[in-house]
Amino acid sequence: SNKAPHETLSDREFDVLKMLASGKAVSEIADMLSLSSTTISTYRARILEKMKMKSNADITRYALENQLI
Repeated sequence: SNKAPHETLSDREFDVLKMLASGKAVSEIADMLSLSSTTISTYRARILEKMKMKSNADITRYALENQLI
């Protein structure tokens, strides 16, 4: 499809992507969203898989290049 990789994410996954790209830790994001760290880790794993990335650094670079943060 012609969608950008981040457009395949759910709204919550997109929120988590932006927070990870901004340098927030999984535990910080969990506190901010009133979710468990395990849940945020699951979102992170889904983001990495859907966007074919390997690390938070990849997420940050992508978010900067696409002006998401």
